[in-house]
Amino acid sequence: MNVSKNFVLSVAALVSLAVSGLAQTEVHRVVVKAGRLLDVKSGEILRGQAIVIENGRVVSVGAANAVNFADATVIDLPNSTVLPGLIDAHTHLTMDPGHFGYDSLGISIPREALIGAKNARVTLMAGFTTVRNVGADGYSDVALRDAINDGDIPGPRMLVSGPALGITGGHCDNDLLAYEYHSTAEGVEAVQHKVREVIKYGADVIKICATGGVLSKGDDPNAAQYTLEEMKAIVAEAHRLGHKVAAHAHGAQGVIFASEAGVDSIEHGHLMDDAAIATLKKNGTYIVPTLYLMDWNRENAEKANLPDFLQAKMKSVSAQGQKSLQHAFAAGLKVAFGTDAAVYPHGLNAHEFAVYVRLGMTPIQAIRTATLNAADLLGWSDKVGSIDAGKWADVIAVDGDPLADVTTLQQVKFVMKGGEVVRNEYGH
Repeated sequence: MNVSKNFVLSVAALVSLAVSGLAQTEVHRVVVKAGRLLDVKSGEILRGQAIVIENGRVVSVGAANAVNFADATVIDLPNSTVLPGLIDAHTHLTMDPGHFGYDSLGISIPREALIGAKNARVTLMAGFTTVRNVGADGYSDVALRDAINDGDIPGPRMLVSGPALGITGGHCDNDLLAYEYHSTAEGVEAVQHKVREVIKYGADVIKICATGGVLSKGDDPNAAQYTLEEMKAIVAEAHRLGHKVAAHAHGAQGVIFASEAGVDSIEHGHLMDDAAIATLKKNGTYIVPTLYLMDWNRENAEKANLPDFLQAKMKSVSAQGQKSLQHAFAAGLKVAFGTDAAVYPHGLNAHEFAVYVRLGMTPIQAIRTATLNAADLLGWSDKVGSIDAGKWADVIAVDGDPLADVTTLQQVKFVMKGGEVVRNEYGH
């Protein structure tokens, strides 16, 4: 191929200009002075710290008296406890409580995306700077994620699943609606194709229904749905393409099948037995508990607006759910924080922490589920989960000491995402 000398020189000149322009890019420097900084790795509260941030990422963390504050925007939080932005590994931002079963049929895909825009802001303001959205009709969560990433609307960083995969007549079967709602697939070849399809349309993670569920008609939360062979095919295809798999599973057999198939996380696990817990322990499978919803529904049954048959299922599962997870915590399973927000109002996500503590975790263990552990599950340990050099500058602050009272996390006063302040009740 003949390439003219002038063309080569022109390309070289453009590259030179581009490099020169990058070198002259202005650095936006922010320093957060923290009266108290919770190091989630050590579990210690460090005093008089400074977080140096440049262009949305943490550059350094250390003693404030050793930091040069020249040419920096300084945010002083002398009386607050600062910690990493929180992560919720099980949300449904495009859904709201009260719209389940046939009530949901009148909600269009565009309307779901707009519901998601509202809930994304509420979730971010509550201190959750990252979420994993596991189940949304018509890829509405893909649209929401992309709108947030493009800066069109405020919201947390999102990993999304699009529509969850399930069997005909199972917990995730919405096939009575138009094609864009369809997510059922059965048989090895069909589930392989469905995995490829949802990835094609923007899914970051694959969500499957391994058992029946609570907020669906005609299925049993205890009953396994996908076969072991089908789940193995789903996991193999997803992992081959670089995507993780989250499995909705209540009953013990479905939990065991999903874990043995190699899923990355079990969502709920409310009806597990000792054999299921032992299987998760053996395989190192994460459990994402979603427990506060039981307390909320018990206290707000009328607000939940659930038909009687769904209320009956909720009460039945709740009767065993927290006891099962207490055993799971005691067994030392890997736990990542998740809420199932949408079953109850978005923004109440941090109420989940108190349930974990009540069931046997220490406050720092509970906080790690929403920081270090959740980041590991999402595959984002190099990006989020702690305040360390090189990670995104996702920072929150609260009054008081969350190690003494984890409920302080229900009252977040300051939120920064990627170095940009999105909430500051301290006024400085």
